[in-house]
Amino acid sequence: MSSDSTTSPTNTPTVVIGSGIIGLSTAYFLSESGDTDPESIHVLDASSELFRCASGLAGGFLAEDWFAPSVKSLGALSFKLHATLANAHNGRATWGYAHSTGISLNQDSESAVGGSGEDWLESGTSRAQLANHNRPWEEEQSGPGWLRRTKDGTMEIISQGGTTAQIDPMRFCKWLLAKCQERGVQVLNPARALSVSRDGNGILNGIRISRDGAESDSPVPCTRLVITAGAWSPRVFSTLFPTAATRIPISSLGGHSLVVRNIHFKSEEPDKEVCHAIFATDTLGFSPEWFSRLGGELYLAGLNSTTIPLPDVATEVKASEKSIEQLKSCAKAMMVGVPGKDMEIIREGLCFRPVTSSGRPIVARIPDEKLGGLKTRGKGEGGVFIGAGHGAWGISHAPGTGLVLSELIEGRQPSAKIDALQLPT
Repeated sequence: MSSDSTTSPTNTPTVVIGSGIIGLSTAYFLSESGDTDPESIHVLDASSELFRCASGLAGGFLAEDWFAPSVKSLGALSFKLHATLANAHNGRATWGYAHSTGISLNQDSESAVGGSGEDWLESGTSRAQLANHNRPWEEEQSGPGWLRRTKDGTMEIISQGGTTAQIDPMRFCKWLLAKCQERGVQVLNPARALSVSRDGNGILNGIRISRDGAESDSPVPCTRLVITAGAWSPRVFSTLFPTAATRIPISSLGGHSLVVRNIHFKSEEPDKEVCHAIFATDTLGFSPEWFSRLGGELYLAGLNSTTIPLPDVATEVKASEKSIEQLKSCAKAMMVGVPGKDMEIIREGLCFRPVTSSGRPIVARIPDEKLGGLKTRGKGEGGVFIGAGHGAWGISHAPGTGLVLSELIEGRQPSAKIDALQLPT
């Protein structure tokens, strides 16, 4: 990813707001390009504790080709980058990277997977429909040993042969953070962006921030601003550009999750461990998604709601006891038990996914005319950029989004086709 240029990197000041997986991926690739001095990059986050939302609490499922044409190029690029990073940095041991077998589980032989392919998340249906290449499970007994099946249930393979994979997003984010900081990227948290500052010509030159409730004495230098705050991105934009008529068309979708111990896991055989992604049709009122991770963890999600209010910061998120109990009931119903062993809960969670009505993320430079009168410097030296709205695919699409944003920021040709991912007019 490094630049071929022999010139010294510029110290063009860049601020990334949001230190989740997409913000850190952006800082990672921007600091690696050779064209930007890493010490000129600031990553800001309003939370006192990082990775308390989707970037740390998501399932970590990766797919290469489950996407609509508008996102296909970005999805393929990102899947490749996930593999490249894992191969170069021992991703299997460091953040649990492994190929995964995707399975569609239909516990009711009369029901069918439905949906448009984009609305599955909010409608509560299964995203197994997105794979579009189902085939019957060939070996009746070769499914995951922890998964209970009903007599009339059907199981279909929906991905195999290296087109899907699995990571632990929390561990991956911690690795990205450490790499960025090693290079000199400055990460400030808790740090809340308050407003933009301008030079004498009305051009963006800094971001005023507060830390511990007090405004800093001077703005953080900034001519290139990147908004990667997930579901909070619209709030960040409206705070910094209060006179802009433009609004960021992203809403939040709350999703509860449960991580349980796989009591069938044999720790003495780690090299033989395989990962599965199970997408089930409606069970106990929702469509469960199971992801088995390296190390004997089973992640259960799929219980989503549009009515849970987005809190001010991620550390204020509180899971619903009722929803967690519903997930526990589902886990007990779908897992094969072991006599004398109770279900062990590793973590209960609630995170908010940033969703758009189109199902497409926004990965683009925001035109100056949409900034409410603020001006920015020209190509490669300034601009306001956004990478958000990935829905359930934020983990899968993060490296590709980060690379593409770094290229846009530096005025280079993007490595993926993102024409359809512009901010809607």
